[in-house]
Formats: sequence, C-alpha cells, structure tokens
Amino acid sequence: MTDLPTTDLAGSLIDHVNLPVPDLAAGVAFYRAALAPLGVVSLIEVPAAPGQKAMHAFGAGRKPFFWLVESGADGPRYDADTHVAFTCGDRATVREFYAAALAAGGTTLREPGVWTEYHADYYGAFVADPSGVNVEAVCHAAE
Repeated sequence: MTDLPTTDLAGSLIDHVNLPVPDLAAGVAFYRAALAPLGVVSLIEVPAAPGQKAMHAFGAGRKPFFWLVESGADGPRYDADTHVAFTCGDRATVREFYAAALAAGGTTLREPGVWTEYHADYYGAFVADPSGVNVEAVCHAAE
C-alpha cells in the first residue's frame, strides 16, 4: 500500500462517527485537549433524556463529525484495534496532538514518526484514549 495518493482527503464520504464511552466527562475532557491542536472543538452537548443517552459532539467550523455517547460502565471495551484517525495539514500539528493527548491522560501507542508501511509520506502519532481507543493524528504530506 505504498502507492496511495496523497491528495486532499477533506472530501471524505463519512459524515460522522459515534463512539460509545463509559465516562462521558472523561472522554470530553480528553478529546477537548487532544483535538485542540487540530482545530477540532467541542460543538454540541446533548443531555440525557428519556430514551436518549447523553452525547457530546466535536467538529470544525459548525460541522460536528465526531460524537461521544455515554455508554456507562457496561458499555463496550476497547483495545488498539478500535481506531480513529484525524487528518492534519502538517507534521508539527501531529506532534502537537501527541503532546496534548499525553498531557490529557492518553498513553503512547506509537510516537510521532513516518510509517512507510502505509505510504512514503505517512506521518502519524498514535495514543490510547482513557477508554482504550487507538486515536491517531496523521499528515499525508511530504516534509
């Protein structure tokens, strides 16, 4: 998979993703800090209501695309195979994400670096969030 195009990936077809988390407050605190260097911010808080779980959305501009959903202690258990990656415009932002994620309680899975098994310019950093999800920031541009 080393011949993948490195063109603009902003036109992705996925509109949004919901991630169940056992502790919504902890998840929100982590992602607020970790995603800030990427320009991804907290946009919407939805309180729990009859028939609806509490949720929190992150996004860019006015577009929410990453939702945390309160699952409670009986919710899913994650490991490094549960993975979400956020695109960055440059390698410095990947490093800023990594530092912010660690400061917010994440744990290192892979330090910032070039991962040529994906393609020659794939620069990413991987951390586990408080729920164990493998969260990555990646830049596809050459240095």
